[in-house]
Formats: sequence, C-alpha cells, structure tokens
Amino acid sequence: MTLLTTERLTLRDWTDEPADLERIYDMYSREEITRWLSTAAGIPMTDPAQAVERLRFWRDRHAGHAGRYGTWAIEVRDTGVVAGTLLLKPLPGRDGETPTDDIEVGWHLHPDSWGHGYATEAARPVLAREFAAGTRRIHAVVAPGNEASMAVARRLGMTHVGRRTDWYGGEELETFVLDAP
Repeated sequence: MTLLTTERLTLRDWTDEPADLERIYDMYSREEITRWLSTAAGIPMTDPAQAVERLRFWRDRHAGHAGRYGTWAIEVRDTGVVAGTLLLKPLPGRDGETPTDDIEVGWHLHPDSWGHGYATEAARPVLAREFAAGTRRIHAVVAPGNEASMAVARRLGMTHVGRRTDWYGGEELETFVLDAP
C-alpha cells in the first residue's frame, strides 16, 4: 500500500515479495548500517530468513495504528529501487518495549542510496501528516557519532537538545526535536 509520494519517491509498505525481502536483508546485515542501530530484535541479520521475521515484527508493531505509524519502504519512483526505510512510531521507553507518548521519526538508507537527499525528502511529508493529525512534537534519536543521520535531522529543521536516555532501554542517544508549526 502506498502511503505518500514525493517528486522522486514513493513511501509504501514493505512486502513479502522476494525483492523486498532481499533488500531488507541486504540493508540490515550491513555493518555500516547496523552499527548505528540497537542490537535488539535480530539486528544485524546473519541469515536471509531473518528478513521475513523483521517484516512480521514491523507489521505486528504497527497493526493497531491504522496506517498512522509504520516502517515503510522508500522507493525511488524512476527506478523502482528501494533506497531504504522510513519509520514513524511511538518511542519505546526505558524498558525498551513499552511505547511512550513521544513520537519518533527515523530513517535507514542503503549505502547505494546515500547522498541523494532521500531521507530528508521522505521524512518531510510524513512529519507534515503527523503534525496535521495533532502531534505537537516529533523526535529523532541518533546514535552518538552518526553524523549523517544528525545532518538529516538538522535539514528537517529539528533542534538538537543533547543526549538523553529516556528510550530504548536507557541507551544514550543524540536527541532532536521538531515542534508543530
């Protein structure tokens, strides 16, 4: 299902089609991506079968959200190549599981799609849609040292508020916020 389109991108649900599952595995088995992510829930992947499990996890996590929150594929319209993942969801609390009232936007792009502005372009309409739904503040949390993701947050107009340990089991994360216009 297509969520949104931009000039160059389509945000859509990840599918269980072989090309999507191969791309999920290819992305989430790469050290240059996974070094910035939590090691919970099977990341980094070491077996292609884990892509099916990851897709199931994403679907289960967002099942009750009626499309408002999700983990979506960022597809380049001209080529059909999936550049990466965009997510919007309630941040998990200090226990690493229980959703909080804080909303997170995040992105994970395949290295072959870095440097094209896809994360920023994909996030903008999702942020606008979430603010239109009534959310007053959206967070981006970034592993310390992940300069590329911090640059995306800044391009989105987000303000760095320092390192916080409120979410993801108390992991120390660079925190950015964007308030509703």
